[in-house]
Amino acid sequence: MEELRKKTKEVRIGDVIIGGIHPVAIQSMTNTKTEDAASTVAQILKLEAAGCEIIRCAVPTMEAAEALKEIKKQIHIPLVADIHFDYRLAIAAIENGADKIRINPGNIGSEERLRAVVDKAKERNIPIRVGVNSGSLEKPLLEKYGGVTAEGIVESALDKVRMIEDMGYDNLVVSIKSSDVMMCVKAHELIAKECPYPLHVGITEAGTVYSGNVKSSAGLGIILYEGIGNTIRVSLTGDPLEEVKTAKLILKTLGLRKGGIEVVSCPTCGRTKIDLIGLANQVETMVADIPLDIKVAVMGCVVNGPGEAKEADIGIAGGQGEGLLIKKGEIVKKVKEEELLETLRQELLNWKR
Repeated sequence: MEELRKKTKEVRIGDVIIGGIHPVAIQSMTNTKTEDAASTVAQILKLEAAGCEIIRCAVPTMEAAEALKEIKKQIHIPLVADIHFDYRLAIAAIENGADKIRINPGNIGSEERLRAVVDKAKERNIPIRVGVNSGSLEKPLLEKYGGVTAEGIVESALDKVRMIEDMGYDNLVVSIKSSDVMMCVKAHELIAKECPYPLHVGITEAGTVYSGNVKSSAGLGIILYEGIGNTIRVSLTGDPLEEVKTAKLILKTLGLRKGGIEVVSCPTCGRTKIDLIGLANQVETMVADIPLDIKVAVMGCVVNGPGEAKEADIGIAGGQGEGLLIKKGEIVKKVKEEELLETLRQELLNWKR
């Protein structure tokens, strides 16, 4: 399953290398005004702490391009500039320290303007991410395929790649996105066989935190499981922190990322005598910053709790006014309900690594 991913060429983005044998990297995008360097830096630092490894900023104005220089000084992860329409912004973003630029060669202007961008990227050896979305498919391809199709998206992307290759540059990353999950899956299956470059994978315009998480998990899960994709972004209409959390969990669930505590909890039933939903959420928040690679179970009753928690390293099971602390399926002790969370916290803080 990993063969397609490992066959892609390696591309360096700042201090992060993607492609080849390197792990799938987590990206997000700021939703601040890039011109407001202080707000943008503040958001990026929070995203870094949550596990974001590459960050993209919109560059719609020359002021935004110039702000990249100040932003870059204060962050610790690679900075990608997102450019549309104006080739001068791409050049300015590179001059102000962008570690990578994202363009759609189809909307950047004439061949001469695209060449100016490519020449500037070549001068500093800055990768170009060639991005094509289903919504930006050219009219001839829409007519050729009878509308938006996976085949059309792939042909459009490969055409753009060849344009840049013909200008003598191959430091490229490719992304093809669609809000149609299965179309997106098919497009990635097709392009992975033909494209030697690392693929940035995401379901575009996925939606709100709820629907976007479901669509992204389904689509990215299939694509990544098939051994495709070198860097991912979960696109959500919401706080970018949620994008990073979901991306981490997708990678961990697929075995592509290790580290961090995994919390499992039962779905509740009529036997539940405690506020399991609240307790599970508290545990998830509590363990976010504890650097252990273990599984923690939060169970709703003392009937099946110990048995269900056997696969976890440690767990708690709630009863009426009391609960159990469990390790590897064995009951360690009984504590009062209000002491369950703190008991678990102390066990984790004193965990023998």
